[in-house]
This record gives sequence, C-alpha cells and structure tokens, in this order.
Amino acid sequence: MAWIYLSIAGVLEIVWAIGLKYSEGFSRFWPSVVTVLGMIVGFYYLSLALKEIPIGTGYAVWVGIGAVGTAILGIVLFGESAAWPRLACIGLIVAGIVGLKLTSA
Repeated sequence: MAWIYLSIAGVLEIVWAIGLKYSEGFSRFWPSVVTVLGMIVGFYYLSLALKEIPIGTGYAVWVGIGAVGTAILGIVLFGESAAWPRLACIGLIVAGIVGLKLTSA
C-alpha cells in the first residue's frame, strides 16, 4: 500500500503545482482551494507512504513524479518547450524514479 500512497501523493503534487499557475498568486478562489487541498491531502498520503518507504527514496520519488507530471502538463497545457533535450531530461527523471523503486528495500 505504501507505493500506492506515494503514487497518489505524487499525482496530488502535480495537481497543486498546476493549481498554483491557475490560482494566479492565490487571487482566484477555486483554483486556490484546489491547490491548498491538493497540498494538504498530498502531504497526508506522503506521510502514510513514509511509514514504510525510506525517506530518501520516498521523497525523491514523490518529487520526481511531481516534476515529470508538471513538466508534461506544462507542455500540454501551457505550450512550454517540447525540445528533445528537455524531453530527454524528463526521461532521466523517470529513469531515476524507476531505479529508486527497483532498488528500495
């Protein structure tokens, strides 16, 4: 269950990161609500995951999921660069996430 909790926390990190963009500095009510709720619930699921997963692995995977998801949604939603070097770097983050999962106890 810990890895499921960590996956949920990672997805919620993406939600709140994208929510920050839509909240426009917390000046828009509903995007701000979604952002704050995403943060609170995401931290809760991260805390559950870290009961079983080592902190270094859990935190790195959580941040990695958030970074990859946010970067991809930045490309899709906001027209950010999809140049091959950027995509290659995203791929390296994914490789790191997979490596940490495969090598964790």
